Amino acid sequence: MSFRKLNNPMHRRDWMQVGGLGAFGMTLPQLLKRPAAASAPAVAGNTFGRAKSCILLFLLGGPPQHETWDPKPDAPDDIRGNLKPISSARPGFQVGELMPKTAQMVNDLAVIRSMSTNDNAHSASGYWMLTGVPHTPMNRETDGKGGAPNDWPCLGGQVRHLLGDRGRLPGAITLPENIWNTGMINWSGQTAGWLGANADPWLIMCDPNASDFEVSELALREGVTPIRMRHRGNLLSQFNKGVDDLLRSDVVARWNRYQQRAIEMLSSKEARRAFAIEQEDDKLRESYGRNRFGQSVLLARRMVESGVRLVQVNWTRWKHDTAVAPAWDTHAGNEERLKKDLMPQMDAAYSTLINDLKQRGLLDETLVVWMGEFGRTPKINARGGRDHWGNVYPVALAGGGIQPGVLIGSSDAIGGHPTSFRREPQDLHATILHLLGISPLTEIHDPEGRPTVVSRGDVIQEVLL
Repeated sequence: MSFRKLNNPMHRRDWMQVGGLGAFGMTLPQLLKRPAAASAPAVAGNTFGRAKSCILLFLLGGPPQHETWDPKPDAPDDIRGNLKPISSARPGFQVGELMPKTAQMVNDLAVIRSMSTNDNAHSASGYWMLTGVPHTPMNRETDGKGGAPNDWPCLGGQVRHLLGDRGRLPGAITLPENIWNTGMINWSGQTAGWLGANADPWLIMCDPNASDFEVSELALREGVTPIRMRHRGNLLSQFNKGVDDLLRSDVVARWNRYQQRAIEMLSSKEARRAFAIEQEDDKLRESYGRNRFGQSVLLARRMVESGVRLVQVNWTRWKHDTAVAPAWDTHAGNEERLKKDLMPQMDAAYSTLINDLKQRGLLDETLVVWMGEFGRTPKINARGGRDHWGNVYPVALAGGGIQPGVLIGSSDAIGGHPTSFRREPQDLHATILHLLGISPLTEIHDPEGRPTVVSRGDVIQEVLL
């Protein structure tokens, strides 16, 4: 298991990076002027900055709205399917029958049933969900190379850039791997983009359920003490200074501080302790689910306890996934895939996370976001699957300033289009930023030094306390 960068072509910056911090990830103006998060909230109320951390659960492929948060029991057979809705702890609020544990937690949640991108391409709609900015062009899968106009910083990059790191761990972490399409092509929108590599979320390639789980970068090699590691960092810093002698000395000094910070993180007891998932009670680990996603969610809880501001847990492809229906992309055998490989694992991990945070007194200060890149088609296809559908889909929020037990927005009788309260990803982003203490009106600067607001959306006030 290791920290890895995205699969961009190898260049000098790649091998000079230490723990996700690169010498040339930021432009000169960005290095000299790093903005602070605005203190003025975008909306009235006492929810600004209520969340100290955020756990974002991203379910690759597009979870079906009909079998999760928006069942349609009165729709025709080829719409509703064979799975039935069940009652939840909130009177009048039904969820899919494969979510029995989550159904008991709905009084802690705010569910929006009317998100929309009108984009049916995984990575294009996903880019919008991850960055808060539409992909250009829409309805087309990306090549994963990023670049303008599709290198807007992801949420984790925005948070890390504006709020910085806290403690000995980076301000944003992604695990257990990046999101990718067929051909191992990473989506655009998973880095800090033009904010620079210094703001990139740390990517942790891992399987926390493995018996030999270890963060290799935190396990110092035999004979390498923290002092020796810092000496190696000083040598690398001197090399950088010689190579970059055309840069102004204060810029070099700032880079050296960034580099030293990375080395301190990698060699700290605090970091190693945060990843010591084996210290968790066996019964709790079983409750989360002894699988990659469940243990990644548990690890995310340990990360926020250690001070990480934003942890994104990706449900990506598993070894046993079929080519025609990988992850939540259930083009075929939707019902079977949900019953066997998807819903039980998700239901266990998600419900346990909410309950675990609540019991530890952490839910009030930890925002939990459940989402995918889009939903699934109302009509079941000839292969028993549901296809891509960006017209309407659900998102669930909990903790950190969220009003519990609310159901917002609606779709039509077949779950095909919003009928009330249509919202787009930029509104979700504005809400998350607000709760983390970042005004959506905060200015950041593009590679040309031009100011722009961090979010182009409106805070969804209806979900706030």
